[in-house]
Amino acid sequence: QALLVESGGGRVQAGGSLRLSCTAPLRTLSAHAMGWFRQTPGKEREFIASAFGGATYYADSVKDRFTISRVHANNSVYLQVNNLKPEDSGVYYCAERRSYGGNWYGQASWYDYWGRGTQVTVSS
Repeated sequence: QALLVESGGGRVQAGGSLRLSCTAPLRTLSAHAMGWFRQTPGKEREFIASAFGGATYYADSVKDRFTISRVHANNSVYLQVNNLKPEDSGVYYCAERRSYGGNWYGQASWYDYWGRGTQVTVSS
């Protein structure tokens, strides 16, 4: 069973919204850092958002449209995505940093564990 499981992706029209979810079926999610990344064919995973050190961080391209949040009671991390654009399409991955040290929340290599992703497709 996967360590992280994403859900909530789908196909929406431009301007629409989705709520992506990430949970860990087998254990408690890290208190250190969680992140969301996006990947499109032929490209590297792109930083979208992170909840780290009590703060949240966003890529410029999604700032004011996306919101990352944690609900400890649900052992889940969410990414609310609003006002979607066709360029937001891709596979969205949840990432977890369990070990302490560093603050490279925008780099995929900094994270320890990944889910298998959930597809988001935005049509114009």
